[in-house]
Amino acid sequence: MKHLTEMVRQHKAGKTNGIYAVCSAHPLVLEAAIRYASANQTPLLIEATSNQVDQFGGYTGMTPADFRGFVCQLADSLNFPQDALILGGDHLGPNRWQNLPAAQAMANADD
Repeated sequence: MKHLTEMVRQHKAGKTNGIYAVCSAHPLVLEAAIRYASANQTPLLIEATSNQVDQFGGYTGMTPADFRGFVCQLADSLNFPQDALILGGDHLGPNRWQNLPAAQAMANADD
């Protein structure tokens, strides 16, 4: 969070800045993103989509805790500091369960 807070502070002081997000759970994509962030000495925002990672395993078979562990292990293997990782979720909510009745989709989104 300190990285985002610092970006906001700099922006309010007049600096034009921002952060990109990598929305992938693929190991090669994540490795490339970590290497890029490391080479450029920037924080890395990684967002898994609700189809990739969810409380039931998503299509990757990973829960949010599994995904966090996977990303942190990959970062460690590449000597990238975990405190420079920002993890998030993209398209969260009932969108993932459009095929279910609304009440069930909302219940799943709440889990």
